[in-house]
Amino acid sequence: MQVDARGARCPVPVLRLARAVRDLPAGTTAEVLATDPAVQHDVPAWAGMRGHEVLLVAEDAGVWCVRVRTGGRSSAAAAGAPGR
Repeated sequence: MQVDARGARCPVPVLRLARAVRDLPAGTTAEVLATDPAVQHDVPAWAGMRGHEVLLVAEDAGVWCVRVRTGGRSSAAAAGAPGR
């Protein structure tokens, strides 16, 4: 799955990626394309908080690609909801 957030500024690329992967099963690969260089830091920080694995952070001609593999933790568990 690919999320195109080119032209959007922080925090929009991370929010779009988070929404796109919310209900995907663990092990799914998704990537966001963005022109805002903040994604090179923002997406890995978000992924770490949500239990996802960063597979790639790369830039080519001003477009950043950050690829993640979804983890096994649900959004509620990763957010610290009761019942973990």
